[in-house]
Amino acid sequence: MADLYQIILYSAFSGITVFLGGLLSKYFGSGVDSTIKRQEITHFITAFGGGILIGAVALVLIPRGMEDLDLPVLLLAFVSGALVVFFIDRKLEKSGSTLSQLLAMLLDFIPEAIALGAIFATDSKTGTLLAVFIGLQNLPESFNSYQDLKRSGMKSKKALAILLALSFSGVLGALLGYEFLTDLPEVTALLMVFAGGGILYLIFQDIAPTVKLKRTWIPALGANLGFLIGMIGEKLIQ
Repeated sequence: MADLYQIILYSAFSGITVFLGGLLSKYFGSGVDSTIKRQEITHFITAFGGGILIGAVALVLIPRGMEDLDLPVLLLAFVSGALVVFFIDRKLEKSGSTLSQLLAMLLDFIPEAIALGAIFATDSKTGTLLAVFIGLQNLPESFNSYQDLKRSGMKSKKALAILLALSFSGVLGALLGYEFLTDLPEVTALLMVFAGGGILYLIFQDIAPTVKLKRTWIPALGANLGFLIGMIGEKLIQ
């Protein structure tokens, strides 16, 4: 029972940063096109989130999948993730929507939350550090997701309400992982590799192309910082 309470506590921490990132975006990301400096900040945050996503794919999602899956299943999960997100992204583009950051956040957050619950049952230290890592990467992703929601025509209150609801999805995912996947590492790995394939597609299709600004080189450094945080998080988890 103590493990269950800890899972709820840490997954709630990692999830609430989804809402906090939206709040930060509302109060500090508004009017981002008004000055070059604000553009640099916003593009830096986008690159930072992309760097963390690359770190999650390269250091957490794919390596853990490679440990537990045979090559055919690994390839199938990765390609399936990329293709599913490819078709979703095309549908969003045809509808005029700009929700790539929100989609990337969900693909990253939910599988890692499920993995958090599955891992916590056998290694609480790793689970705790993974919760901190997830919480950190949710901040820039939700910051940009709020901007995506606003650009799609959504009102501020509704956008924040969606992010608040998504904050609690981490708790639900962690509880599901704890209850059903503790003894099924292959299923957990399958979810993580599927998410990794989808995230990698989104990074190079929708996130990375929006980072570059003319006559400034600062935003691209955000990707390095994001990946560095991924390295630190993975090193601490080991």
